[in-house]
Amino acid sequence: MTTSAEYEEAVRAAAREFEQAQTADDVRKTWKKYYLTIGHRSLGRLLLGRPVAELVARKEARSE
Repeated sequence: MTTSAEYEEAVRAAAREFEQAQTADDVRKTWKKYYLTIGHRSLGRLLLGRPVAELVARKEARSE
């Protein structure tokens, strides 16, 4: 289980890597790197353009 700080750091890093991805392979590598920490749903939301702050707030609301 990741802490809120670790989750937020991982989400920010994944968002940066998705923004820099230029090929489908880049997206796949980023997905494989982060899906165990962040989860498939959150990664999908990042790919759809949801802001990092929204994902972090959602995680914090669920963990309360």
